[in-house]
Amino acid sequence: MTPPSRRADAAENRARILVAARSALASSEEFKLNAIAKQAGVGQGTLYRHFPTREDLLAAVYRRDVEELVTAASVLLAENEPVTALALWFDRVADYARIKRWVFTALEVGVWQDLSAHSRGPIGDAVTVLLDAGKADGTIRTDVDARDVILLIGYLTRLDDSEWSTRARHLLTVVLDGLRRVDGDVGRLPLR
Repeated sequence: MTPPSRRADAAENRARILVAARSALASSEEFKLNAIAKQAGVGQGTLYRHFPTREDLLAAVYRRDVEELVTAASVLLAENEPVTALALWFDRVADYARIKRWVFTALEVGVWQDLSAHSRGPIGDAVTVLLDAGKADGTIRTDVDARDVILLIGYLTRLDDSEWSTRARHLLTVVLDGLRRVDGDVGRLPLR
């Protein structure tokens, strides 16, 4: 059997490092690069070749989470009815938002602002795909758009760690219920 190429090894090492880093963030462990390298099964030199700084690693974890969140929208929609797909996607949003919060806390303001600006478009596009499918089958209100949803789920950044597990998914369910179409949306009056 032929050993994997250097590029394949490097890609596998990078992927393992990202998984280990995300795991450290998700479990609220200290984010120590030597511990992440050990968990990933690589040496510190390998970690630093891929991610020269702690900030580089944190930014890569965030970008990967955004990519997975965006990809999940169409995958979930292909396997589920639109409202169910949106509910399952919101479940992923809760995990993503927690990681995002920890990453942004650890990064300098300029770095996290740049990351956030680059993720808004793809995430908004994913929300649009989910909303449009729900609007087409009549289960989602026709008067909402991606920006509405993004603003509504922005509350996740305001949750304390101590209340995350009891409130994050519950509040996303409240948002989902508000997005559902009720009686054809006839008679809805905007607040003044």
